[in-house]
Amino acid sequence: MAPPLLICLAGPTASGKSAASMALAARWPIEIIVMDSATIYRGMDIGTAKPDAREQAQVPHHLLDIRDPAQAYSAAEFAHDAAALAQAIRQRGRIPILCGGTMLYYKALREGLHALPPADPAIRQALDEEARERGWPALHAELARVDALTAARLAPNDSQRLQRALEIWRTSGRPMSDWLAQASQPVLPDWQFLTISLEPSDRLVLHRRIAQRYEAMMAAGLLDEVRALHARADLHPGLPSIRCVGYRQLWEYLDGDTSLNEAVERAIAATRQLAKRQITWLRALPERVTVDCLADNAAEQVLRHCAQVLKV
Repeated sequence: MAPPLLICLAGPTASGKSAASMALAARWPIEIIVMDSATIYRGMDIGTAKPDAREQAQVPHHLLDIRDPAQAYSAAEFAHDAAALAQAIRQRGRIPILCGGTMLYYKALREGLHALPPADPAIRQALDEEARERGWPALHAELARVDALTAARLAPNDSQRLQRALEIWRTSGRPMSDWLAQASQPVLPDWQFLTISLEPSDRLVLHRRIAQRYEAMMAAGLLDEVRALHARADLHPGLPSIRCVGYRQLWEYLDGDTSLNEAVERAIAATRQLAKRQITWLRALPERVTVDCLADNAAEQVLRHCAQVLKV
């Protein structure tokens, strides 16, 4: 009997993953497991390019709007949830499609997980307060004293990863590098993965797409969306939700730290950097099937690759 199949549609931001997934939905009985660390948040719709009501009515989308912006969601939680969904979708006689660009989520699902200590909200809050007083470079220096291996691979202002590494140290008394040295456990060990990567043949064209899309988001009311979040007393820039590209920069504008034009420019630049990081992740996957996301027939190419594996 052939192993169960999980089709993974990956690619950088603005590469056309949603359009390709909807083309799949028009041909096969699929359900989409969204692999995105931003669309999980309720009330963050425009800036995350969340599938609209029409798309969600056409095909089931899972893992949208599952967290309030004040809450956290880890790669480990995603891997657990996505694995359970893939199995349930298959039992319903439908085809699970993993679609998104959060490659840390993909890595957790595909390669397995390390048994890291769970998040500790009190320690995270304490680290945020220390960072506001001393700055993240000072906390990076603290990490270097207790976990030199982890500190060496993190930038002094990489707040999210520095916070997690110090949280692990303060929670367990063991450096994160020790935890990561342990063997990981695959989440879907018996499954076959078909990973189709939508990548640009000309990165400058993708950059123009990114700028045009962000400007369209602004015209659609993104600033008002961020303003509603900014008005909440329980949200702050240390949260993963507010650190999302496109949101953080407008938050800085609302804080009075920059002009609106500069915030938009910074958001577009940050989105381009995100796309660069995503492409680097993808190119490290030797088993991926590559489709030029700028090709006029990109969606048709995705369909052909899937048809070869599905044999229907």
